[in-house]
Amino acid sequence: MKEKLIIGKKSFKGEDGYKTFSIRIKEETVRNLDDLAKATNRSRNELINILIDYAIDNCEVE
Repeated sequence: MKEKLIIGKKSFKGEDGYKTFSIRIKEETVRNLDDLAKATNRSRNELINILIDYAIDNCEVE
């Protein structure tokens, strides 16, 4: 008897815990991100998430 191939339902966009949105940033910031991405072998998106998470965890509101 052959084993069945079970294919789960694909998550709808946004159900993976991520949300897509646009931001405007300086060209110099993009260049810096690209340089960092190249140096670390990470995507720009992955770096932005790491940097934002770090900033949120380490900021203080006065």
